[in-house]
Amino acid sequence: MAEASPIPPVIILNAPQLAENIGAVARVMANFGLSELRLVNPRDGWPQERAWALASGAEWPLNAARVYDTVAEAIADLNVVFATTARPRELTLPILTPRSAAGELAQACGRGERCGLLFGGERAGLETADIALCQAVITIPIDPKFRSLNLGQAVAINAYEWRMTVADAAPPAFRPGPGPATGEAMLGLYEHLERELEAAGFFHPPEKTPNMIQNLRSALGKAKFTDQEVRTFRGVITALSRGRGKVLEKISRKTDTQE
Repeated sequence: MAEASPIPPVIILNAPQLAENIGAVARVMANFGLSELRLVNPRDGWPQERAWALASGAEWPLNAARVYDTVAEAIADLNVVFATTARPRELTLPILTPRSAAGELAQACGRGERCGLLFGGERAGLETADIALCQAVITIPIDPKFRSLNLGQAVAINAYEWRMTVADAAPPAFRPGPGPATGEAMLGLYEHLERELEAAGFFHPPEKTPNMIQNLRSALGKAKFTDQEVRTFRGVITALSRGRGKVLEKISRKTDTQE
């Protein structure tokens, strides 16, 4: 029997001010597989219609959002909570990056523990008393020249790192692509190109011809052509060689006329 997937962390927003930011948070939550949203004392109350407008269709975190009066109430049923803040505090808590925090949360969730990520309001961030209720602090390593990061961005970075703990591979191709060309097709391409280059006087001096051919084949081989791409490339070679012939023919006619 396959093991059940761990329950993702809860996202807790403490004193969020703008409905638009709450909607943006819901959107990135949905992007990265998070669904449980908790709001602590939102400034303009709840629900707020503008949040749904900014969620761009990611309505389920908003529809199921729960509202609390205090951080302590919002995290009462959670085993592990990490607070996100960019400002140093006097508390002696572990300081984590979003990536290392995601790894620790994944382990905790894998053990069946309920986890959460706590974010402060847009203006004031988190109070020390609220951070003291958490087990670690997450700080995003942004450039000190410009530390301003909005709420949606902060949630997105942490949500992405969480997602990488459960889905760390690139998504599959949108549609199956053709396989690589056969060795026979590639050899035909090599020989076709080499004949035309020989006719054009490319291989000079003659003693360097083997090395030049080897380099050309190596470069083309790295491209991993499909059969269709081989045919297209050979069509290009043919068109160029015929074009060269037409130029030479034109020059010859012009010379004959002058004589």
